[in-house]
Amino acid sequence: MSVSLNTPLSLSAGWRLSRPGFLWVTVAGVALGLAMAAACGCGFDPLRAGVTLALAAMAHAAANVWNDYHDALSGADALNPAPLSPFTGGSRVIPDGAASPAHARHLALGLTGLVVLGGLWLALTAGGGLIAIGLGGLLLGWAYSAPPLRLMARGAGELTVALAWWLVVLGAYYTQRGQWLIVPMVSAIPFALLVAAILLVNGLPDAPWDAQVGKRTLAVRLGPIGVAALYTALVVLAHGALAAAVLGVIAPETAWWGLASLPLSLAAASLLWRHVATGRPVATLRPVIGLTIGAALVHAVALASAFAAIARSL
Repeated sequence: MSVSLNTPLSLSAGWRLSRPGFLWVTVAGVALGLAMAAACGCGFDPLRAGVTLALAAMAHAAANVWNDYHDALSGADALNPAPLSPFTGGSRVIPDGAASPAHARHLALGLTGLVVLGGLWLALTAGGGLIAIGLGGLLLGWAYSAPPLRLMARGAGELTVALAWWLVVLGAYYTQRGQWLIVPMVSAIPFALLVAAILLVNGLPDAPWDAQVGKRTLAVRLGPIGVAALYTALVVLAHGALAAAVLGVIAPETAWWGLASLPLSLAAASLLWRHVATGRPVATLRPVIGLTIGAALVHAVALASAFAAIARSL
């Protein structure tokens, strides 16, 4: 049973469309960028920090709603009979009949409009360079799901997500400092790669249904073995990049704290290979996805704490 467009979108349905559980990844990314900015000892603006956090969360929510909208049009989510909720298969709000695609489109447009207005205010107070970051983020969020680009369907979803969350960290940093520096640009790369790993493994349970509607994600293109190999490479590269940044005296010595996520990533990779080797049911991917999300969050929080420790010592 579907909902008529004449029926207002309920708060509950709108909340579910935004997939709030995933927004914690963006909260962690913003916290990392703000902590990097505070470590310079150049002052900290709590108002801009709060607005930055709210706008980043709304931008992520808008991207989630756009994704549900376009998946509803393609039929990808409706085809999937047993997604690993809440991790895969979208929010299920539209397939379950709690909202229509038009409702999702209106919500996404509303959230995007708020982000643009708030971003313009931030740019006026923090610097014009923020406009470039914001436009880049909005473009990536739109191009990920929307035609004609539909980057997720061309095997470029993971790269898009990595770039988007790299910009989340840089944007949060820029709102405080008003400039770009090599330290945040390099230090944000490991987090961006770990977020890309979330999307990669999330695509595996959905791959059979995505393939039926022409959604050629990396999981569809590579297959389980290819996904496991790329996943392992991504998480190793992420932590290796952090180590290289510290050894290269780009990131501070306390940035070693970011390696706290390595055990979680390695455990997830091990479980993923076991799943692939034994042909276990899709449900066994649930702990892999949970560990992958946990690794990204732990990494961002640990690294943010490392920079915050520098700020406290100044």
